[in-house]
Amino acid sequence: MILPSKHVQPERALIGVGAEILGALTKPMTMSRIWDEIRGRRTLAAPQAPLDYEWFVLALDFLYSIGAVDYERGTLRRSAP
Repeated sequence: MILPSKHVQPERALIGVGAEILGALTKPMTMSRIWDEIRGRRTLAAPQAPLDYEWFVLALDFLYSIGAVDYERGTLRRSAP
């Protein structure tokens, strides 16, 4: 689930979805804006691997738990290194 495996494709693993989120998070964004951005990228790049909102939220939870993103005043941003 977190890492790709025999039964979980890289674009479905939470670490892969998290990498997509971090790649799209170039500036602070609202949750709805980053969701629209990721869905748009998925539609163009990987139409065979649609992303559910629940899986998107799990990836955000994962990123937050490892300290990769911060959520403050309604916006999501990358954490400072």
